[in-house]
Amino acid sequence: MKSKSKGEILLYKTPEGDTQIDVKLEEKTVWLNLNQLAALLQKDKSVISRHIRNIFNEKELQRNSTVAKFATVQVEGNRKIEREIEYYNLDVTMSVGYRVKSKRGTQFRIWANKVLKDYLTKGYVLNERRLKEQTERIKELEKTLDIFSKVTESYQLKQDEFAGIIQVVKDYTYALDTLDNYDKKSLSISSTNKKEIFQINYESSKKVITKMKEKFGGSTLFGKEKDKSFKGTVGTIYQTFGKKELYPSIEEKAAHLLYFTIKNHSFIDGNKRIAAALFLWFLQMNNYLYAKNGSKRIPDNALVALCLLIAESNPKEKDMIVKVVINLINKKN
Repeated sequence: MKSKSKGEILLYKTPEGDTQIDVKLEEKTVWLNLNQLAALLQKDKSVISRHIRNIFNEKELQRNSTVAKFATVQVEGNRKIEREIEYYNLDVTMSVGYRVKSKRGTQFRIWANKVLKDYLTKGYVLNERRLKEQTERIKELEKTLDIFSKVTESYQLKQDEFAGIIQVVKDYTYALDTLDNYDKKSLSISSTNKKEIFQINYESSKKVITKMKEKFGGSTLFGKEKDKSFKGTVGTIYQTFGKKELYPSIEEKAAHLLYFTIKNHSFIDGNKRIAAALFLWFLQMNNYLYAKNGSKRIPDNALVALCLLIAESNPKEKDMIVKVVINLINKKN
């Protein structure tokens, strides 16, 4: 951990206007000290400090790349004394913010990403007017975080599954910040792949489910259909209107297949496992499962988090949830 120069100072004010923080900008990220993190997230310093220790102990982040010391002038009595104080970068702020379930942390993350983009490419920072224009995107992301909070409370998640939730949130935030239509106030679908080489159908899906049934012990209830809704689910992703497909891309079909299979609850047992398997199989058969570096486009723990997100979400939030999945598997992101 090296000492750093003072860098640039930016003023961050919460949307509510109740908190203002002088934020340091250096090395393509923003930095906050312990006192500032406590003020931003509205938690005691001891709570923030404990979460930071856990983040490093669990190797969620590396201390050397996320912590720096800055020379800071403090007034003590009648004297001005320069001291070196530890500061934490944006990754630490986001991780702590999620652990304490702070929407203010999410608001700060979105503000910081926009500031970095504007500062590095245009040479200026956000003013209050542009901050207000992000309100709709913040609300959309907050809805996602609220659902994830319900998931963490309703399920006994393993450490890697919890890490998957954090990764989905980070990836979703990244997608919001890098879309071509960044200045619009809602997440959209763009640059999708329409070159589909494989079409899923009811009969082929049933064969996959039969193989899964053998894998999971041959339970008579696993994969047993309660009604004809699953056949409708498979047909729905190829639905047309005016001779045009409603879901013309691989990403849109895959996302709706995952969503409808879970939400329609067509099987007595195994709905989420079946949905995840068919989702991965569909992507693989269309040469879309793996990124260029050989890794899965969505890691297994992140897929678990997405399945739980869908299961816990309100049907009214369907469009938002589907857009999350589409943007996470899109090759352009």
